[in-house]
Amino acid sequence: MLVLRSIALFVLAAFAEIGGAWLVWQGVREHRGWIWIGAGMIALGLYGFVATLQPDANFGRILAAYGGVFVAGSLAWGMVADGYRPDRFDIAGALICLAGVAVIMYAPRG
Repeated sequence: MLVLRSIALFVLAAFAEIGGAWLVWQGVREHRGWIWIGAGMIALGLYGFVATLQPDANFGRILAAYGGVFVAGSLAWGMVADGYRPDRFDIAGALICLAGVAVIMYAPRG
């Protein structure tokens, strides 16, 4: 159950951080304005809060593992929001990152 909770929190954190960064990007690069930038900043703050809800109490471990989730999530966000088409190397890299997440977060520790 803790693993499922952890995975759900990683997905929620990815949605908040990647979505927040995307909103800021849209506000600045696509000239959509301060409302988009402000919404992005709120989402980025929410990401920081969600990360604290992970069952593991080690900041470095959580952020290191989240890095892998961020890589895969960013590619997925690009596909959905911007029509990005990852190539086989993008997909292979994302899978390697997710394998790293599994080792960092869920390997048995003594």
